[in-house]
Amino acid sequence: MLFSIALMMIIGFLLSGIFNRLKLPGLLGMIITGIILGPYVLDLIASDLLNISKDLREIALIVILIRAGLSLDLRDLKKVGRPAILMCFVPATIEILTVVFLAPIIFNISYIEAAIMGTVLAAVSPAVVVPRMIKLIESGHGKDKSIPQLILAGASVDDIYVIILFTAFMGMYKGAAFDSKSLITVPISIILGLFVGIIVGLVLVYIFKKIHMRDTVKVFIILSLSFLIVSLETYIQDYVPMSGLLGVMALGGTILEAYGLLARRIIGKFSKIWVGAELLLFILVGAAVDIRYLAHAGIGSVAIILLALLGRIIAVNISLLKTPLNMKERLFCSIAYMPKATVQAAIGAIPLTAGVASGNLILTIAVLSIMITAPIGAIGIDRLHPRLLNKIT
Repeated sequence: MLFSIALMMIIGFLLSGIFNRLKLPGLLGMIITGIILGPYVLDLIASDLLNISKDLREIALIVILIRAGLSLDLRDLKKVGRPAILMCFVPATIEILTVVFLAPIIFNISYIEAAIMGTVLAAVSPAVVVPRMIKLIESGHGKDKSIPQLILAGASVDDIYVIILFTAFMGMYKGAAFDSKSLITVPISIILGLFVGIIVGLVLVYIFKKIHMRDTVKVFIILSLSFLIVSLETYIQDYVPMSGLLGVMALGGTILEAYGLLARRIIGKFSKIWVGAELLLFILVGAAVDIRYLAHAGIGSVAIILLALLGRIIAVNISLLKTPLNMKERLFCSIAYMPKATVQAAIGAIPLTAGVASGNLILTIAVLSIMITAPIGAIGIDRLHPRLLNKIT
């Protein structure tokens, strides 16, 4: 395992640095490192590491969502209002409906298989989007209209909604009727996650104000309780739905609101932790990409991804109707809502292993969507934000 970690760090940082020098997102180098070292190419990542890959990716996501919470000023989010709620559901819904309508025509598959494919495709990647929105918040780009906060909030809920729909459609394929009650779990999951995160955050603020301790210790306590919140989601999921990752972001946001001085001090420490967590996250995402399936990707696979993205872009602009955002700012929101990575890597293979007839095709499209949208979205955000967003210092 130590040999694998050493290779991941050396090659990952090397390729990330090369891509940065080429003015391309470093995450592309990390994903390529994972693909090269992963089980489908050189197979140099230890199986013990791959066995806990999901947990390690989750830890990395927790780090970035805490950091997001510590950067997300609720007063800015309140300014956004209705569009923030619409961005949580409308783009994913339109993207899924686009695939449901077109995939049976292009691939001659059933509507339920198309619905499964749509939910695999529809989730935006918080791992790509969130750190970039944090940088924009820190630099002041889009601050005048709270654009990074809008995208940050929407992308965080988007995944919950899509994964619940994916689970429901998989149940339908296996013979169970679509349970409309499953849709009720979306708001319950969001509300309960926010509630738990806020309560834990308030308790932590009280303790930190009463008991003197080093900021480093506070960081580890926050991390530990964030792990417990995400673990709680697993333990209670059979009884009540809860979004642990949203709870983690709410925890960070509560600390910012109730103890802003501490939030500003410790966010730098989480930024340093993110350097290693980012490397781990994207290399392991790359390792989960089975590039053998790319050989089966035809024009139809590329077409469905691009058409689904078109549906998402239209939906983003629908969500932003009657807002003060100009055309450039709406274009930026459309680009920022494109990247796919973490969810596709996590659930793309599930239909195949569950015996869905088009499982191979769904996995191929999931892999292809990562390879197409993660670079386009990341490059678009990094390169275009100075041109499309106003900067306020």
